[in-house]
Amino acid sequence: MQRITVDAESDGQRLDNFLLRMLKGVPKTHVYRVIRSGEVRVNKGRASADTRVAAGDEIRVPPVRLPERPVVHVPAREFPILFEDEHLLAVDKPAGVAVHGGSGVSSGVIEQLRQARPEARFLELVHRLDKETSGVLLLAKKRSALVALQDQFRARDTGKHYQALVSGAWPKNLKVIDQALHKTLDAAGERHVKVVPPAHADGRRSITLIRSAQAHGAFTLLDIALKTGRTHQIRVHLAHAGHPIVGDPKYGDFVLNKAVARDKRFARMFLHARELAFDHPASGMRITVQAPLPTDCATLLQQL
Repeated sequence: MQRITVDAESDGQRLDNFLLRMLKGVPKTHVYRVIRSGEVRVNKGRASADTRVAAGDEIRVPPVRLPERPVVHVPAREFPILFEDEHLLAVDKPAGVAVHGGSGVSSGVIEQLRQARPEARFLELVHRLDKETSGVLLLAKKRSALVALQDQFRARDTGKHYQALVSGAWPKNLKVIDQALHKTLDAAGERHVKVVPPAHADGRRSITLIRSAQAHGAFTLLDIALKTGRTHQIRVHLAHAGHPIVGDPKYGDFVLNKAVARDKRFARMFLHARELAFDHPASGMRITVQAPLPTDCATLLQQL
């Protein structure tokens, strides 16, 4: 039998979410079963899944068996810091590094940062970036900051700007892409996203704004702002417009990607999260964090 005392960072959290975080690896179905059965007690009393816990509460949890997992070595790694205070951390994520482990990836930015900062009591991702995308990644160092920042992302109160190099000459009059997207998973759990008609039952309206377009030989460098933040939104919208991102392994021009990798020695996707603006979760001050264009991307532009 475990007795867990709720810390200040977990104040106000739902009981089910608190236990899922504390009992990592225990199946969700088992967590909900022991709550429904009354085996979980909060301050010696029964509680439901939606009960809000408070700092200092004592939670009694029955014995649970964790599944045996192979020991995986997680390297301790810091990433270039763009902004940090006691509430949040913004880092410059390199291309080729996942934001978290899973789906064949043993560890990502969050696991490696936690390993490098064992004294950190709380560290969670606020949002996601694709593994192949570089740039600004925001993390919360307090639960209150996580909730406040994720609320801003859901309400679209953040400013997200990207740079992408695409094939061909971008049409000057194409400044807004407003097309619904539909996400599916194949048998292997791989995500695939496609443009669907606005009336599609499972389509989600997605808006990408093209702020500027700069020609680089047979390619165009785009500055992009997002009004929505759907999975693979930029990649799918640009590919559907006939101008896939250079190096995109899923939606790109594979023959072109191979040629660029061979001739220019550039073998990554040219998509960079260059700027993120948000209201600070404590002060309310508008914060703008910028990540410089990676050296390999800048070198490719010079070559072109």
